[in-house]
Amino acid sequence: MAKKSSIEKNNRRKKMAKNAAPKRERLKAIIADRSKPMEERFAATLKLAEMPRNSSITRVRNRCELTGRARAVYRKNKLSRIAIRDLGSRGLVPGLVKSSW
Repeated sequence: MAKKSSIEKNNRRKKMAKNAAPKRERLKAIIADRSKPMEERFAATLKLAEMPRNSSITRVRNRCELTGRARAVYRKNKLSRIAIRDLGSRGLVPGLVKSSW
């Protein structure tokens, strides 16, 4: 089980990234538009740099929904390899057959 503070920090990042996404997209569009004057593009770059770092979607970490584990998380299931193995052993994951020999 991951620390609660790490899980909460990641949840705050998700929320902040979701709220700031439209503004970030607008600023990035201005920066990428070559037809705009250089001063306007530079001002947009500065505004983007002033935004909180945690408002970027790349700061969000994929975590297991059950345990909060940050590594070896399958995106499709949103579960870590350990959680999938445990649930698969109990027969709770449809279509998953855990081999044992």
